[in-house]
Amino acid sequence: MITLHHLENSRSQRILWLLEELGVEYEIKRYERDPKTNLAPPSLKAIHPLGKSPVITDNGKTIAESAVIIDYLINTYGKDRFMPEVGSDAYNQLQYWLHYAEGSLMPFLVMALIFQKVKSAPMPFFVRPVAKGIANQVLKSYVDPNVTNHLQFIENHLSKNTWFAGDELSGADFQMIFPLEAAMSRSEVASKLPHVLAFVEKVHALSAYKAALKKGGPYAYA
Repeated sequence: MITLHHLENSRSQRILWLLEELGVEYEIKRYERDPKTNLAPPSLKAIHPLGKSPVITDNGKTIAESAVIIDYLINTYGKDRFMPEVGSDAYNQLQYWLHYAEGSLMPFLVMALIFQKVKSAPMPFFVRPVAKGIANQVLKSYVDPNVTNHLQFIENHLSKNTWFAGDELSGADFQMIFPLEAAMSRSEVASKLPHVLAFVEKVHALSAYKAALKKGGPYAYA
C-alpha cells in the first residue's frame, strides 16, 4: 500500500490531491511542524535522509521530490489519465511546468517568506532597523519584482489554457497548485490576477481536492 508522509502546510498536499484523483488505496502519516522553527520534525529523517516532505513509500520503494512522486504515481496508477501523449505539445507543457514550479517559481516565494520573517524576528532593538531595512530593500529591488514577473507569466498562460498542459487535467496542475496557493498568501499581486485566481478556485472546488483536505487535516492555504 502507498503511504504518504504528509507534513502540515506543505507540498505534500498536492500529492494527497493526486492520490484522491487516482482513487488508489493509501494511508497517511501526518507530521506536525515545530511550533518555534516551523521546520519538519526529525522523525521524517527516518523515512528519507533529508527529512523533507513529500515522501511516499510504495512496494518497498521510498520516493521523494514532488515531480518525481507525481510522475511515478501517474505512470504506475494513472491508467492513461493525467499524462498527455509523449511528444505532444501538451506533454511538453507538462514537463515544463513540472520543473518550473520548484526550479523557477518556488525559490522566489521562499525568499519572500524568509525576508518577511526577518523583519519580525526577535533581535536586539538596535539591530532591528538595519535588518528590517535590508530585508525591505531586498524584497523591493529583487524578490517582489521577480514574483510579480512569474505570476504575470502564469496569468498569461492560464488566459489561453484550461489547465496548465492544455485542455485536460494533468500532472502539471498537481505540481502547480501549491506554489499558487502559497503565492495567494504571500503576494498581493496573485489575488488580483483573474486567471490565476480562477485556477486555484477551480481546483479547490473539485471533489477529490475537498476529500484530500478532509483526510489530510488542517491546511493553511485552502
